[in-house]
Amino acid sequence: MKVLRTLIPALAALIVSSCGIYSFSGTSIQADVNTITIPYVEYRALRVNPSLSNDLTEALQEKFRKLTRLEQVDVDGDLELVCEITGYDVKATAVTAGEFAAQNRLTVTVKVQFTNKKYPEDDVDKSFSAYEDYDSNNSLDAVEASLCETIVEKLCEDIFNATVAQW
Repeated sequence: MKVLRTLIPALAALIVSSCGIYSFSGTSIQADVNTITIPYVEYRALRVNPSLSNDLTEALQEKFRKLTRLEQVDVDGDLELVCEITGYDVKATAVTAGEFAAQNRLTVTVKVQFTNKKYPEDDVDKSFSAYEDYDSNNSLDAVEASLCETIVEKLCEDIFNATVAQW
């Protein structure tokens, strides 16, 4: 009986992993796709945040390193994820009776070109946006770092899901 309790989960894991397409992280990467190239995220937005490109590049590389079996290479990966920050905007979202902004919203937009050299039908070319609201009593400088950290997490999740998780 003990042998069956050990053997059945081991066999189930072997069967699932032998398919080569699915993983426990939710990715659907074909077995013959082994490498990914994630170059530095270019910054093309009008309003400048000097650390955002680096933060997003590192976060994307880390997410793919942790959640996939793909080896990251500098050039010519089986997969290529090219991103550029195209928007970095602050707008008022809630206005008080005195016509003052009670709340502001920081929105970051990223254009993504994902290329699968072995399976071009999986290519993705689209833009992703994420935002965070903050109280207008705070200056953007005071809250920018924490807002950007949350926004980068959301963008990475969305980009990951749209490319290798195909959600």
